[in-house]
Amino acid sequence: MRRISNLLSKSKQLAAFASLETKLRANALRSYCDQSHLRRQNRPGPLVQYRSLVDQGKLRHDPFQESVASELENLLARLEQYEKDMEEYHVNLANWEKQRENERRRLLMEEVELHQKDEYWWKRLNNKLTERWESRKRPKNMESGVGKWVSYLKREKKLDSLVGHRPTAPPAPKGLYIYGNVGSGKTMLMDMFYSATKGIVKHRRRYHFHEAMLRINEQMHKIWKNQIEEKPLQSTIAGWIMSLPFDTKAKEWLAAEERYKQEVQMKNILPAVADMFFLDGEENEKGASILCFDEIQTVDVFAIVALSGILSRLLSSGTIIVATSNRAPKDLNEAGMQKEIFQKLVSKLEEHCEKVLIGSEIDYRRFIAQKSENQADLEEE
Repeated sequence: MRRISNLLSKSKQLAAFASLETKLRANALRSYCDQSHLRRQNRPGPLVQYRSLVDQGKLRHDPFQESVASELENLLARLEQYEKDMEEYHVNLANWEKQRENERRRLLMEEVELHQKDEYWWKRLNNKLTERWESRKRPKNMESGVGKWVSYLKREKKLDSLVGHRPTAPPAPKGLYIYGNVGSGKTMLMDMFYSATKGIVKHRRRYHFHEAMLRINEQMHKIWKNQIEEKPLQSTIAGWIMSLPFDTKAKEWLAAEERYKQEVQMKNILPAVADMFFLDGEENEKGASILCFDEIQTVDVFAIVALSGILSRLLSSGTIIVATSNRAPKDLNEAGMQKEIFQKLVSKLEEHCEKVLIGSEIDYRRFIAQKSENQADLEEE
């Protein structure tokens, strides 16, 4: 736990240190591509935007950039139908979750009614707990909580037979992993795509790597704090159990089963963080998700572990990722840190994203700077 805290602190410091430079560089690039004409409801796609800026003389034509813009345009064309499919899926999922929760509570009620009628069950349970406490010993092959785990699994299996398995999400279009030299236009093209997704998909986020790391840090600390305080667990449990027509022991048993279920669900913190990536003001809107992730890096162990867990969760739940980086996925981890976890991240990215190399050798940031300098010299003359 201390090691994770240290990694969190180090990653947070690196992210904060780099955030100012990142914002200045991103703003400089975006200012070159004036997007004020893109604020209409029907936004042009990235290929149309790119060609328009070339025609206006604001961009220098680059066949590599145009090729990437075309790939992004093709992805954009598939999003409208995917959004409709995901909206239908989320309706089915919500109905399934509601039915499953109703059935789960019904099964719990049946169990507690049987236990309450069997007075010897409570006596055996109390004796067992007392004996374990007095002996302070457990069989070597038995882990803490194994009884509740078996009970939980049996109940979940029975629910599968009663309600059916979780609805399957529609297959997502493959995202894009755009990589290439510094200053080749990756971020500019990704931002053109991101602006064009407004009004097409409900859940859309654009993060730079350092910004995402800060958000991950904040959400992890928030979840850990909630788990320590256990306020959400207590309030959720008390809401429906305390009013039931059972005696105190029966209610205590129910509360313990509920608490265990939620502890199982919250045990892995990274999927919980991933589920919060798109929640800003959009909790009640269900649909497709687009994550534009600028300059993916693996600067330390924490970044590898966090990105692997979070991106895997997002990709597995139907999120489409459009990412940029200076390196191909397999070349991100030159230091060789956490090879097994890193390989899982690479496999996920390659499974769900098309790799697109933007092969331009020109650093357009220098080109723009030189152009501005020449313009200033002319004005002085």
